[in-house]
Amino acid sequence: MTNGWVDMKNTDMMLIMGGNPAENHPCGFKWPIEAKRTRNAKIISVDPRFTRTSAVADLFCQIRAGTDIAFLGGVINYAIENNRIAKDYLVNYTNAAFIVKSDFKLPADMDGVFSGLDAKTQTYDRSTWNYAGTGGASSPAPAASGGAPPAPRLPEKVEYDLTLQNPNCVFQLLKKHYSRYTPEMVERITGIPKEQFLKAADLYTSIRKDGDMKKAGTIIYAVGWTQHSFGTQIIRTAAMLQLLLGNVGRAGGGVNALRGHSNIQGATDMAGLFDSLPGYLKVPTPADTSFDSWMKRITPTPSKPAPWDSFNYYSNTPKFAVSYMKALFGDAATKQNGWAFDYLPKVDRNYSWVQLWDDMYNGSVKGMLAFGMNGVAIGPNSKKNIDALKKADFLVVGEIYPDETSEFWKSPGITTDEMKQIQTTVYRLPCAGFAEKDGSFTNSARWLLWKNTAIPTPGDARLDQAIVAQIFLKIRELYKKDGGKFPDPILNLTWNYSAPSSPPLAEVLKEVNGKALADLEDPATKQQIKAGQQLPGFAWLKDDGTTSCGNWIYSGSFTEAGNQTARRDPSDPSGLGLHPGWGWSWPANRRVLYNRASCDADGKPWDPSRKQVWWNESTQKWVGNDVPDFKVDSKPKDHMGPFIMNPEGVGRIFGPLSAFADGPFPEFYEPVESPIDNPLHPQQTHNPVVKRFKTPDDKYSTPKDGYTVVCTTYRMTELYHYWTKNNPMNVQLVPEPFVEISVEMAQEMGIAGGEKVKVSSIRGTYIAKAMVTKRIKPMMIDGKKVHQIGFPIHQGYRGITEDEGKDARTLANLLTPTVYDPNAYTPEFKGFLVKLEKA
Repeated sequence: MTNGWVDMKNTDMMLIMGGNPAENHPCGFKWPIEAKRTRNAKIISVDPRFTRTSAVADLFCQIRAGTDIAFLGGVINYAIENNRIAKDYLVNYTNAAFIVKSDFKLPADMDGVFSGLDAKTQTYDRSTWNYAGTGGASSPAPAASGGAPPAPRLPEKVEYDLTLQNPNCVFQLLKKHYSRYTPEMVERITGIPKEQFLKAADLYTSIRKDGDMKKAGTIIYAVGWTQHSFGTQIIRTAAMLQLLLGNVGRAGGGVNALRGHSNIQGATDMAGLFDSLPGYLKVPTPADTSFDSWMKRITPTPSKPAPWDSFNYYSNTPKFAVSYMKALFGDAATKQNGWAFDYLPKVDRNYSWVQLWDDMYNGSVKGMLAFGMNGVAIGPNSKKNIDALKKADFLVVGEIYPDETSEFWKSPGITTDEMKQIQTTVYRLPCAGFAEKDGSFTNSARWLLWKNTAIPTPGDARLDQAIVAQIFLKIRELYKKDGGKFPDPILNLTWNYSAPSSPPLAEVLKEVNGKALADLEDPATKQQIKAGQQLPGFAWLKDDGTTSCGNWIYSGSFTEAGNQTARRDPSDPSGLGLHPGWGWSWPANRRVLYNRASCDADGKPWDPSRKQVWWNESTQKWVGNDVPDFKVDSKPKDHMGPFIMNPEGVGRIFGPLSAFADGPFPEFYEPVESPIDNPLHPQQTHNPVVKRFKTPDDKYSTPKDGYTVVCTTYRMTELYHYWTKNNPMNVQLVPEPFVEISVEMAQEMGIAGGEKVKVSSIRGTYIAKAMVTKRIKPMMIDGKKVHQIGFPIHQGYRGITEDEGKDARTLANLLTPTVYDPNAYTPEFKGFLVKLEKA
């Protein structure tokens, strides 16, 4: 989230798509309701179903699953055509005025693709996706002998046009690109009638009617956006719309992701992704031959109009990286050995979720440790994951219940004889439940909140960190005893915990926060920190080896004043829902990101009634109710951009160079399985860089195969992912699986409510009872009638007495395809083709 849950009470307008917070985030949803109650804020709900969120919305649009970019692109077109844009914000705080290279081409000019596509490799040469200008990109260094040519860089001085009239400026390209997304085209693609779409576009953009800049609108989404083969680009379209309307950085604004689990945000912050290190530092690759070459590749240089200023905060990457290496390897990381750069693995391929299962299926991954991750039920294509585990040498599962993954070998359809052929050794380790361990959660709003242990672990169950620590210590013992090809990273890893076999998590958080390794002094304030003391924040990090820090964005979470995440001061002096003493928010306890953009170019708040930060002329500093997300002494006249993490200093409406794999502007492409060809360009229906897997288990259907029904999946309040089906009370609330189908579809097929039906994709089947409902209706998609259905994901073949005989024990993700977003590698769970018949 750029903002946070409580901040939603400040909004005037909410667009909720790709999520159903009334159902899936019922506690957090109190804040949108608070905005309706106290500010007369409006909710627009856009969803394949009429949901619990839709029930309290002011306007509902039923959309075909997977067509969100067409809807959002249509709203962008509507805002531009009706001059409902934040002109001053757009010119000063985004790259709308930047001029793009003349050889860049849009899909309208390239039969549905951007310039630079290599159709054979399904990749783009992105060199044309750049700004016109001098320095940087215009004069790359020569390639090293025998090496690959250096990647193009952004120009140091960007050409620009503040009138936004140059045909190759970002704004004019944006206008041209989305001019094709007319209300008629939106209707053909999404199934939303033109009149209904116009109501939604008019309502959302009404906050900028007649140039009004006081109001703010927020966009709220969840996995209904992320779980598509173009999920990143859906979210980016939303961000572009918010920049166009001047909503980012504002109280009641932003683009806000609803995390479905309590620590999803924390997992990604701490490098739960294969292609990042903690704090989103980019991993080294084999092409990075030294620490210096790694830093040169991942540290950006400013790229902006010459008269403007850019903080370019990622220029501090070497400080973050050196401090991280010192946290990992302590005294073994020295300047002489490149801060132990050779100890770090070099990521040479795609190790994302779906790819790992494909690698296991093909024999290159021999085993798996699965902790709190039910890979068989999660999918996608659960049958392929089961078949992959059959080929593995070993599987270690750490859980609180037996699950589908630990019992893959007896999943439905596997005979006793087939079980005997499976040679995979399965180890089941009893872990601790959430109430049995302490530690911090990082919630959707980026707030780190410490929790204490409520009850002890039962029996032989162990804490997660104890299991990991004991495995590590045993491996290190073996390296000490027997040696190895390269034992240095294992032998030199710092492990200075009071209980090495079960590290206290408070000590881990202190290590993550960082400490001084030598006496330090701030040259401006003369504040001193002694060697061994905790750092107050990431501004103290150095690239000379005198600081250590496990994650730069978490620096400040455990200071000399103690564990900041354990604070519980509920006071809110501003009334804006900032609650600065409740827990701790990254970065720097800042509650709203990019909050400099809440003020105009002179440093005065757009809306004085919702003052977040402002320029104090008397002190010549930025001050505020929130922590300013800015260089505190940068005068407004210096024209420093508010988006300090970008080298341009401004928000990116155009995503240059390597920012995205599939286009610098989002373009609508159909899901991999779609009932129609793409009306924008039938010859290029799908995302051209999305790749399909090729094992016998990987199958993809078309309407010609008889799969004509659009299917999506979702979650329910009464069940939590897959594990509450082990709780009798939850099972009693939802004792059996169901499929929601429209009244019209039921009548056409002669299906009565409660009758068993079989939903089949080309990959598998799902058996459940029909729930005939008016919450879903058939849609007219490009002139033809298309049915849409949906069902919850929670059921599986691990059941208990309460659902005995009521559940067919089939997994929802037997149906979903193995295909993923080329940017975030998230699978396409939320839109695929099926057929429906009586069971």
